[in-house]
Amino acid sequence: MSEGEAGTLYIVATPIGNLEDITARAIRVLGEVDLIAAEDTRHSRVLLTHFGIKKPVFSCHKFNEGKRGAFFISELLEGKNIALVSDAGTPCISDPGGVLVRAAADAGVSVVPICGVSAVTSALSVSGFDASRFMFVGFLPRKKEGITALQSALAACEVVVFYESPRRIIGVLELIDKNFPAAQICLCNDISKKFERIYRGTATDVLAEIAENPAAEKGEYTCVLQMKENLPQSDNADASTITLEARLTDIVVKNTCSLKEASTILFQTRGNEKISKKEIYSAMLRLKELALRL
Repeated sequence: MSEGEAGTLYIVATPIGNLEDITARAIRVLGEVDLIAAEDTRHSRVLLTHFGIKKPVFSCHKFNEGKRGAFFISELLEGKNIALVSDAGTPCISDPGGVLVRAAADAGVSVVPICGVSAVTSALSVSGFDASRFMFVGFLPRKKEGITALQSALAACEVVVFYESPRRIIGVLELIDKNFPAAQICLCNDISKKFERIYRGTATDVLAEIAENPAAEKGEYTCVLQMKENLPQSDNADASTITLEARLTDIVVKNTCSLKEASTILFQTRGNEKISKKEIYSAMLRLKELALRL
């Protein structure tokens, strides 16, 4: 490295469970860098010790990433190479690291991905669903907000992936059962670890299986949800006799969503009705005009 040349920030994917999943390149890079930025230093030292890697390890988590970032950038600009790792999987995917990566890029530092395991792609690969197009929404917001997030995602894409904790998974599945009873689920628990298990079927099916598994509260969950017909249609017996404005209003009230989201839901659930996006957009504008008059 020539004098004055900046170092490289390596984004290193680590195993989400089974240590054999780490790549030879990741082991080499972790052994060659000058220091390691880790989400949890205690967790990462277990991995490093297993592979005989002895390097300075500094914490870089969501609570200190902003302040600690200045230190890492300073080290990089002095020519040192840094590896960024999270507790498991690929950093910055629902994990800390994004702030540091942006700062490094803004400073002109080279940022290099060291590819490897991701819970999202691992779950998709075993789902059996068409994963050529999907939407990842991270951890769902709580309660009704979570269902609204799913509705918006399913209106835009047939396959949705999200993370969930073992404490909340039953409650989330019950909400899915209530709002999307026809949805097909591939629920992956504790991927590549001791309690690894994959549940398949509707939310009702999965809830029944989980109830029989004493280890269900062990490990994190990655859920792949498929809704070929997307969101459930309105309960109207003859929707064609009801104005689009009324149907949009009904969707907004029932789903606690915005008018724009309601228009997307209506278009996705129109079935065989010949309703164009232009007609729905016009109805949405008329509703806005009516609201201004009230």
